[in-house]
Amino acid sequence: MSAKVAIAQINSTVGDLPKNRQTIARAAQEAASKGADIILTPELSLTGYPPEDLLFQQNFHDATQKELARLATELRNLKGLHVIVGHHQIEDGACYNACSILTDGRIIGTYFKQELPNYAVFDERRYFACGNRPLTFSIKGTCFGLLICEDIWFPGPAKQAKEAGVDIILNLNSSPFQTGKMQQRYDVVRRHAASLGMAVIYANMVGGQDELVFDGSSFAMDRNGKLCAQLKHCQEDFEVITCEQDSILAGRIEKRPGEEKEIYEVLVLGLKDYIGKNGFPGAIIGLSGGVDSALVLAIAHDALGKDHVRAVMMPSQYTSDISNTDAADMAERLDVRCDTLPITTCFSAFNQTLAEQFSGLPEDVTEENLQARIRGTLLMALSNKTGSLVLTTGNKSETAVGYCTLYGDMAGGFAVIKDVYKTLVYRLCRYRNTISDIIPERILTRPPSAELRPDQCDQDSLPPYETLDAIVRLFMEERKTPEEIAALGYDGADVSRIISLLRRSEYKRRQAPVGIRLTARGFGRDWRYPITSKFRG
Repeated sequence: MSAKVAIAQINSTVGDLPKNRQTIARAAQEAASKGADIILTPELSLTGYPPEDLLFQQNFHDATQKELARLATELRNLKGLHVIVGHHQIEDGACYNACSILTDGRIIGTYFKQELPNYAVFDERRYFACGNRPLTFSIKGTCFGLLICEDIWFPGPAKQAKEAGVDIILNLNSSPFQTGKMQQRYDVVRRHAASLGMAVIYANMVGGQDELVFDGSSFAMDRNGKLCAQLKHCQEDFEVITCEQDSILAGRIEKRPGEEKEIYEVLVLGLKDYIGKNGFPGAIIGLSGGVDSALVLAIAHDALGKDHVRAVMMPSQYTSDISNTDAADMAERLDVRCDTLPITTCFSAFNQTLAEQFSGLPEDVTEENLQARIRGTLLMALSNKTGSLVLTTGNKSETAVGYCTLYGDMAGGFAVIKDVYKTLVYRLCRYRNTISDIIPERILTRPPSAELRPDQCDQDSLPPYETLDAIVRLFMEERKTPEEIAALGYDGADVSRIISLLRRSEYKRRQAPVGIRLTARGFGRDWRYPITSKFRG
């Protein structure tokens, strides 16, 4: 006899317990209507992931238990359906990352996560205690076992489940996106499936939560490690999988996107949920005619719709005519509101006010920063007046070496491309133009410039972006030493200079807005470099 398992790839919001409960209940109704015996939701699907220090509040725990009990009651008429719900649970004074089986109005079992990640963006040991027991249940001749996210990355919990007689593992996940992560998931699950002879159904959260984006992409593998089902990337999705003892019958397999499409959709989802879940009416972008602001505008348009995006051009005496033309052209192609606020008069007023203080001193980066800060002030004023959120346009390459201005181009509420290298910015723009031609070609071919002084070019101050990006990636993400990087063929002087700039710019990054994480190590919750440090290595 076959058992049917529904994967509910849902978008939960941290702390929105009633809405999360309703989302789970709707998915359960759909599962029942399609004849499912089990519905599997993601890790902490009731609370949202990660709830962080909300877990220290007793009233949050009380509210979670209330909603869990209410959910069980609401689903009591779905006779025989086993609803697997992720939540936190306090037992004997300890807090656990848990999931429960709800059926016929009752909670018939609760599993506690055993392996707690405490690296990169994860710090679960701050909040949770480790479980140590398997949880199994049988339906129609098939024995199912529950694991939560990190449990599947280690041999212990899966082996424990096998020894308890499990045929198929149901794995609840809130696994955030990073480049290359999907292949890692496949490899880990395939290894366990093949070594232990157990099929695995892997349900992952989808949606944005601050700097994290959960990409969904839930899947199922049979006991030989063969992919049997694959759900959508960066979209809510639902699929019913038929199981026969320790086998999974092949189901729907969605085509995986290419790298640029995959990353672009993560950025769109991350921005859409940050704006939507936090209740902002829209977004404001300083549009310069350069490639970074062009990409951010494209993402904002696709995430929010043209009526919720406002572009602002703020030319100075150093802004070229082609920058103005290209910026206006792109805004017109997207049909977004675009206003022009020249800053020349403001800049002159600042210079006059500071003339006595600057007497006898040559012009330098101070005057360049003044222009950026005037623009930041204007954007923030519009944000205050309208409630819309300013999106910063700085990329990872510039942020790494401090090629940005505090309270200037760093001023804003969300850094969409904070973890996007400059070389990737161009690739993402090229990808977006394959959908529709919205970014003028000249933006993609002219040399990048901040246009804060006459004839300025980024490469006057920085190494070529191909070199800069490679050195930053090797140092940050692969954690190589300067000597190891130089040994790979990079100029030693470039390596020393870039790493020196990266270290000296930490004080700026600490004051930057939160932004979407894409790589194995972004400038956010998994980068904790001391500002005050004399160590140079």
